[in-house]
Amino acid sequence: MITSIEELKNLSDKKNCNDKSCKEELRVCIGSSCLALGADELKKELKSEIKNKDLKDRCKVKGVGCNGLCSNGTLVSHYNAAIKKETLYEKVTTADVKDLVKSVKNNKKLKNKICDVSQPFFTKQFKIVLENAGYIDPNDIEDYIAHDGYIALFTALEQMQPQDVINEIKISGLRGRGGGGYPTGLKWETVSKVESSQKYIICNGDEGDPGAFMDRAVMESDPHKVIEGMAIAGYACGANQGYIYVRAEYPTAVQILQKAIKQAKKLGILGDNIANSNFSFNIEIRLGGGAFVCGEATALVTSIEGNRGHPRQKPPHLSDYGLWKEPTILNNVETFANIAPIIRNGGEWYKDIGTANSSGTKVFALTGHIKNSGLVEIPMGTKLDELIFEIGGGIPDGKKLKAIQTGGPSGGCIPKYLLDLEVDYDSLKKVGSIMGSGGIIVIDESSNMVEIARFFMDFCKGESCGKCTPCRVGTTQLTDLLDKFIKKEATKNDFELLKELCEVVKSTSLCGLGQTAPNPILSTIEYFEDEYLSCIKEDS
Repeated sequence: MITSIEELKNLSDKKNCNDKSCKEELRVCIGSSCLALGADELKKELKSEIKNKDLKDRCKVKGVGCNGLCSNGTLVSHYNAAIKKETLYEKVTTADVKDLVKSVKNNKKLKNKICDVSQPFFTKQFKIVLENAGYIDPNDIEDYIAHDGYIALFTALEQMQPQDVINEIKISGLRGRGGGGYPTGLKWETVSKVESSQKYIICNGDEGDPGAFMDRAVMESDPHKVIEGMAIAGYACGANQGYIYVRAEYPTAVQILQKAIKQAKKLGILGDNIANSNFSFNIEIRLGGGAFVCGEATALVTSIEGNRGHPRQKPPHLSDYGLWKEPTILNNVETFANIAPIIRNGGEWYKDIGTANSSGTKVFALTGHIKNSGLVEIPMGTKLDELIFEIGGGIPDGKKLKAIQTGGPSGGCIPKYLLDLEVDYDSLKKVGSIMGSGGIIVIDESSNMVEIARFFMDFCKGESCGKCTPCRVGTTQLTDLLDKFIKKEATKNDFELLKELCEVVKSTSLCGLGQTAPNPILSTIEYFEDEYLSCIKEDS
């Protein structure tokens, strides 16, 4: 059991000392993307070969979180502690095991597999949320502790009052990373002031946007950072119970989180009277039912309560009437993963990163027509051009960029002539899109923007809970209208009806799903109107 910062540091020193007995490490990415490529089997064979070559005392093999460059998986890094240097290898398979271990034994590099870490994909990133990804074993709490894990929680408990914690979060300017961008400190302060004998902390890991996998990667790579952020929130707001709501389609994340919670309880980091204080906090996992609408706050709460995930009218807000009618804090995975670094380094440190109204960094999932697809973390305010053509490596197969879709089904399509746009909450909103949870889909010149809009509208139609008529019926009608355009059977009246219906659905739907569902259509009409007009019958 750990009861103080001193004991936490002692465990960290012990872990680091033990790790030094093995001078080298082969770190195998065990994120879902690499697991799909056989990373589990690769890890086993590397361990076996290391043992066969009598290198077990010199080099250990361990699983680590996502290194980011998913398009080049499976990624394996060779770290040499003696010279403090790391070599990253890409597209490693079981066929490379013998050569890789031989290179370790002979103190040489496997040149045909080296990944160039001097490329902008790596050098342009600024990692806070992902600071441990690719370095620590997500299944080992001691590895997290050895990298300053839980220092922030114990600092808060031993040296800060709850309001002090909230003040640091407010100073940092951290805004919710789930899409809405609401100031985190303000949300926490509101709940802290509500008088109630029971309050709850909920982590939203129900990541449902097509092309998005940021939260999944964080939960798989650094589960204890999420747990630590939730516990700090509990202390700040007076809550003793937390829930992590995770997509059931994320079995690896669920397994890793379950193990992390068990480990934290064993060390007394979760449970009663943490660090000999009066603060107690526990966390349970709840699996999502596969509905996109459950990413909406009130629908998520309803789902945890055991009911069908229907949104409800607001107000009342969760701060007054949340889980089981009690005051509730709900933030997403990435938001909680920012908390411990802010408490460790101070709110002013975080505020100095990013822009005036969008501080800190943002984790993005780069997908679509792009060379370097994967996970990146960049300072807010980074320009789209830098993100797509430097970090992302540009468009493959010699094709040209046509648009960038951000914010998932709730977002919009940004044309290539707006590449100078800074990536932050306000800038994206001005051009008809949103930050969302961080999915970015790159679209090349071969794509039809009407079909793109139809894809997202069909998704929203299928995911509508059906509770309110504007969303249930409106998304169906919008999908049918888009079908007419794709079949080139649309009339001029259909075009006017399409725009009018978008505004009706947007302004009259009950929750955020319906209110934002028309965004892909409205943004493609604004920037690619000619593609709609070309689908209209000439005699209409």
